[in-house]
Amino acid sequence: MKGKKTLKIFILVMVLLILVCVGIILVKEYCTVTTVDVSGNDHYTEQEIKDLVMAGPYGDNTIFLYLKYNGRSVDDIPFIEKMDIKILSPSHIKIEVYEKALAGYIEYLGHYLYFDREGIVVESAVKPIEGIPFVTGLEFDHVVLHDKLPVKDDNVFSLILVITQLLTKYNIPTDRIYFDHNQDITLYFGDARVLLGTEKYIDEKINELSLLLPKLEGYSGVLHMENYKGEGGNFTFEKDEIYAPEMVIEESEEDVNN
Repeated sequence: MKGKKTLKIFILVMVLLILVCVGIILVKEYCTVTTVDVSGNDHYTEQEIKDLVMAGPYGDNTIFLYLKYNGRSVDDIPFIEKMDIKILSPSHIKIEVYEKALAGYIEYLGHYLYFDREGIVVESAVKPIEGIPFVTGLEFDHVVLHDKLPVKDDNVFSLILVITQLLTKYNIPTDRIYFDHNQDITLYFGDARVLLGTEKYIDEKINELSLLLPKLEGYSGVLHMENYKGEGGNFTFEKDEIYAPEMVIEESEEDVNN
């Protein structure tokens, strides 16, 4: 009698073990991620995003990923606000990346500090990141991560964002953006500088700049656009060479149409 009971327990345990093994095989066979859709990423490559989300020995298993990320986002990653993971099927997941809105960066004590549209320092890095403008001329005596840069006029941050968006709109890569004590704006392109002046007509100025910039290639000096009145006109290019004559760049119909 006792032997029969022991045998039943043994058979039950074996059946359970077999079911567990079969379940593990089925999970491994049918719940392995084979397709990953990544959207919203800019600073990180698609593979880097996959590696961040699917880390660990079971990172390619949809059940594990569901248990790990269900109801929560991935955060605490530099330059990323959050990442949402959605399980679309046993083999298909979607990763939605929401990056921090960066307006520019400054250099301070050997580090590159990135700030958002409100001037909050959101990240620190040891090397600059391509695509984010380098901003100089801002005056401050200290910097605290996750605090606002202590500049005299906070309006400069919204202006920086506007300039960044316009440069992106017109596909203009600049080496840096400089603000003087009056917040007049100068853009640097190698040895050529473009003095935009105030934010007045800033959209029109940068639009004109996109047409004129190819003419500055190889030149060293300053293109004066600070007196632009929102209409077509001439812009003076002041060369750096001593006693060099000024060059007048005229806006032509061909420039406007191309």
